[in-house]
Amino acid sequence: MQPTQNNNAGKLAALLGVKTRFQVNGALWGYVFALPWIIGLIVFWLGPIFASLYFSFTEYDIISDPKWVGTANYVKAFTTDSQFWPSLGKTFYFTALFVPTTIVGSLMLAMLLNQKLRGTNIFRTLFFIPHLVPAVAIAVVWLYLMHPRLGPINDFLRAIGIEDPPRWLGSSDTALESVTLINVWAALGGNNMLIFLAALQGVPQDFYEAAEIDGANTSQKFWKITLPLISPSVFFVLILTIIAALKVFTTAMIAPQTPGGPSYATWFILVHIYHEAFLYLRMGYGSALSWVLAVILIVFTIIQNVTAKRWVYYENE
Repeated sequence: MQPTQNNNAGKLAALLGVKTRFQVNGALWGYVFALPWIIGLIVFWLGPIFASLYFSFTEYDIISDPKWVGTANYVKAFTTDSQFWPSLGKTFYFTALFVPTTIVGSLMLAMLLNQKLRGTNIFRTLFFIPHLVPAVAIAVVWLYLMHPRLGPINDFLRAIGIEDPPRWLGSSDTALESVTLINVWAALGGNNMLIFLAALQGVPQDFYEAAEIDGANTSQKFWKITLPLISPSVFFVLILTIIAALKVFTTAMIAPQTPGGPSYATWFILVHIYHEAFLYLRMGYGSALSWVLAVILIVFTIIQNVTAKRWVYYENE
């Protein structure tokens, strides 16, 4: 029995990539401690992902058993769903407004907070607080602030002579831009700002001193030193911000007077998915829409990774 046990232990060691019995035991205990996370990954992440992929090819209303319909849900989305393309268009428009404004604003804010001035830590905390407030609370507060008749914003505009201020969330002409403004305000001082701040503090001061000796001005130092050296952080923030923009949901559901309104002005793709899957109980069709959004996110991420080679600078390369 002893040779057999040694042989099995040797095979196990080779499988785990270790050599000694101590290393084998350590590896086994590592897998044991990681097992709860692995189970959680399979049950709460991979399981729902593969289940939604299966449901996307079925007609499923939660109550009855799924009925296989092949690609009918995807065909419906691209051909007969009257809100699919408009919801995608509004989502892309929101992304086009939100992403550059948020990235530029967060970078400018980080540069201001990177100055060695008194009270900087207090301002960093104050700017980060909105990021900690739940999105629902932010939407409710801005719903009051932007109220056409009772909101403080329009009261201020009337006080300075603007007799007919915007209706903000109450009008289909300005609702999408108002939702964008709310989301930009909430995102400016959040994680993006912290990422940029950490990147700015990692730029060697010797580069700036050498540039000053050569007569470089502030603009030249930013474009030739600061931006190239923090470009990996800009790339990372760009990916996260685009993903967050394409998944806009909470503000559009809470802030307008009607979810996705008024008159479908803020009917983003996630709002459409929510209504199809959870309100109309068309879970199969909702799953198909979710996978269309997932593919869009993957395509955007791949494009960014491919184009990053042209403008992202890594110091070790």
